[in-house]
Amino acid sequence: MVMFSSIGKTFLFLGGVLIFLGLVFILIGNANLPFGKLPGDIVIKKPRVVFIFPITSMLILSIILTLLLNLFTKFLK
Repeated sequence: MVMFSSIGKTFLFLGGVLIFLGLVFILIGNANLPFGKLPGDIVIKKPRVVFIFPITSMLILSIILTLLLNLFTKFLK
């Protein structure tokens, strides 16, 4: 029975994380941030195809997430 209790807690935690991430994505979508439209992002438009490769946007996002995760792990120690 102890195993089911820990699995239930894990599912509740993961559900909370997914709800939080969903809210974050909704807020980011409504914020009109320039991600995908920064200098250095590659956009190729053809008559029936649009190819977007957001290099600069992903580098900035990676730096921000790395800093946040490093701060988070420092506070947990």
